[in-house]
Amino acid sequence: MPPPSLVQPIRFDAFEVDVRAGELRKHGIKIRLQEQPFLLLQALLETPCQVVTREELTRRIWPGDTFVDFDHGLHAAVNRLRQALGDSADKPRYIETVARRGYRFIGALQTPPTEDRQPPPVAAEKTTPFFARQWLPNAGVKLLAGLAVVAVLGLSAGWGVRHWFFKPRFRSLAVLPLDNLSSGPEKEYLADGMTEELTAQLSKLGDLRVISHTSVVQYKGTHKSLPQIARELNVDAVVEGAVELDQERVRITAQLVDGSSDQHLWAETYDRELKNILLLQSDVAHDIAKQIDLKLTPQAQQHLSRSARPVNPDAYQAYLLGRYYWNKRTADGLEKSGRYFQQAIQSDPTYAPAYSGLSDYFAFLTLIGGPEGVPPRAVMAKAKQAAARGLQLDDSLAETHASMGHVLHNYDWNFDQAEREFRRAIELNPNYAAAHHWYSHLLMQAGRTGESLEEAKRARELDPLSPFVNNGLARQYYLARQYDAAITQCRVALEIEPAYVPARIQLALAYEQKGRIEDAIGELEKARAVASALPVVHALLAHAYATAGRGADAQRELDVLTKAAARNQYVSPSYLAIVAIAMGHKDRAFAYLDKSYQDRSEHMLYLGVEPLVDPLRNDPRFESLLKKVGIKR
Repeated sequence: MPPPSLVQPIRFDAFEVDVRAGELRKHGIKIRLQEQPFLLLQALLETPCQVVTREELTRRIWPGDTFVDFDHGLHAAVNRLRQALGDSADKPRYIETVARRGYRFIGALQTPPTEDRQPPPVAAEKTTPFFARQWLPNAGVKLLAGLAVVAVLGLSAGWGVRHWFFKPRFRSLAVLPLDNLSSGPEKEYLADGMTEELTAQLSKLGDLRVISHTSVVQYKGTHKSLPQIARELNVDAVVEGAVELDQERVRITAQLVDGSSDQHLWAETYDRELKNILLLQSDVAHDIAKQIDLKLTPQAQQHLSRSARPVNPDAYQAYLLGRYYWNKRTADGLEKSGRYFQQAIQSDPTYAPAYSGLSDYFAFLTLIGGPEGVPPRAVMAKAKQAAARGLQLDDSLAETHASMGHVLHNYDWNFDQAEREFRRAIELNPNYAAAHHWYSHLLMQAGRTGESLEEAKRARELDPLSPFVNNGLARQYYLARQYDAAITQCRVALEIEPAYVPARIQLALAYEQKGRIEDAIGELEKARAVASALPVVHALLAHAYATAGRGADAQRELDVLTKAAARNQYVSPSYLAIVAIAMGHKDRAFAYLDKSYQDRSEHMLYLGVEPLVDPLRNDPRFESLLKKVGIKR
């Protein structure tokens, strides 16, 4: 194939490369591409179907006095080019890797028009202005004919008619992980944080379902096509782009893509000082809302204007780092998140989101288990104090209302006030999956089973690929005594993340209630193999062993808990109560539950619905315990 002329635009599939302008376009819409990936594409297009060596590409892309890791830099440039083209290294359509040599362009180029071809001359007598010609007699017929021609042309080019004349009406979208174009992988937190923040901005704009960041983050670095991702997430459109931090400035490129047709509908680049990052996010969200013809409510308009205020750059970056590590849901990640939330508050004591993060950090210290687990009384008061300060600074944040609801529910055991906070969080951001998830737990404990399942299903709809949220729905099925549904939902969570221990535990509990005790033991032994530091695993294994008549095995697991407590590792008395029940020691079980009550353990809130405590229900002491906790039956 002869080399294409690089003077005229080069076309392949839906793409057009304009070397003079330095632009890559898809369906006529500019796609942001950094200088190095564009130079790489230009070099490959000069000799299509021929190998361009790594050395040649390095010389073309970087001047001789540049000091970089060329192998790493070239690899990064190829990856960015492939991402822009929607290409894959495994099954390339455009950029093929030739092992140990280089790369070549393998796409089919469209034949460029000949340079001497001229447009037909316009007759001199046709001097009637364009708009006047359109409304001569029979204008209606001409207009309809013109529309038909445009429609045919549009369809043949892969464009829907609606994109020529109407803005698309989308009801759901997902913000895919923004590419990190900042120097160094250590800035990865910024791309992740900006993706989550943009998702949150769009989530608050009214009648639009926006998929949670925890589900879309799994597509980071994926080679799946956008239509496939849209199908898996069940959304109409996707937003993709990149973020780059350069000292005190941040640049975001965003593109809106029709999920069904892979058609790029809109693209824009935003460049602001880092202190105006909230204004940048507000502008992106507002522009996307216009592109999808989303009718913004007065509350949404108010939210966008409120979100545009300046922010302390140091506080903002520390907060993003805090959320980045908190989202990992690990002991190490939790410890780091606490440090960064505190750092954000030190940088700006008036930055409200950092207090919500700090509240969540304290609250989850009681749940992580292992050596880091602490008694609820030691930290939940701090969690409440942080949430209260966040609401005092800004009561418009759904996250802070949800954090306060979580504390009021799990520590104060104040169901009414907690419900008001959860409902307010959902009112402010209907797409906040965590608020629906936490609210579903409160409703189940209050005996409102149907409402609980609806909230849990809504959380899963908003965060369909989160093992945490999927397991939350399984938990509600289990507590509703719908064990088959719980088993099915646990398997969904484990398909998403096979190493997710809470889903393995929940599956074992459902198996046990179905009478499949050996299956339950098998699942718990798998959990112990990967999470031996978690007291709950040993407690439930001891319970299952005792139920199966394996007393010696049950005692061995109980000894593990006793030794852990002797080392000052916090072991919830609720876990010991579960073991005592299975071993037939009711008095001991009630003693442990009384201690759990004194610790303000959230496990006490499940007494009304937890199947494991059924052997105690006919004892008058159990009814008394329910009244102390405030559970009504």
